[in-house]
Amino acid sequence: MTRQSTPKLLMGSASSMLTQYDIEEVQEHCNHLFSQQEIVSLYQRFCQLDRNAKGFISADEFLSVPEFAMNPLSQRLLKMVDGLNFKDFVAFLSAFSAKATAQQKIELIFKVYDSDRNGKVSFKDILEVLKDLSGSFMSDDQREEVLSQVLREAGYTKDSYLTLDDFIKVLGQSDLKMDVEVPPSQFSSLHELPTYAQSPALAAYEFDAGPYHV
Repeated sequence: MTRQSTPKLLMGSASSMLTQYDIEEVQEHCNHLFSQQEIVSLYQRFCQLDRNAKGFISADEFLSVPEFAMNPLSQRLLKMVDGLNFKDFVAFLSAFSAKATAQQKIELIFKVYDSDRNGKVSFKDILEVLKDLSGSFMSDDQREEVLSQVLREAGYTKDSYLTLDDFIKVLGQSDLKMDVEVPPSQFSSLHELPTYAQSPALAAYEFDAGPYHV
């Protein structure tokens, strides 16, 4: 994650303005998944979060968003968002856009599971995320049983290390429910922009874990 960009895009002051060129540059950076109006609204929210006008948002500033702080995967997500400048902030949120493809959403979810950033996901990695999401609604034995079954159905074992392509195959072979929650936005005034994703847990069935559907 880089903190380098054009000076205007790094400015955190609420009084700074995006030029048309800036807006188009950011729109290109997020593959046009947000409209120009949405980008302007996101910039206003970015400036509010960037309290010291540093040009990037720290982990503590992200945690000031209640929905983000309450997310069971917040600590994992913080590793992905700490230090983002505005362009990368928009690019990160673009995976949650209604216009984002399933591939883009899966790539983001894979990064959540791949906590050590080695490009592979182990049984332990997935189990830890599943534990974060399910909490006391599943026992350790239940989580291991469900995960083992899902991997087995896709042709993998507990000893397998999944690449992104493998991960996509597992999603396709299982009854995994992949929801991206779009609550009232805390990042902008636009209701269609999400504040967080309800990242999926690997499960052979669906159950309701409070506000999080796994």
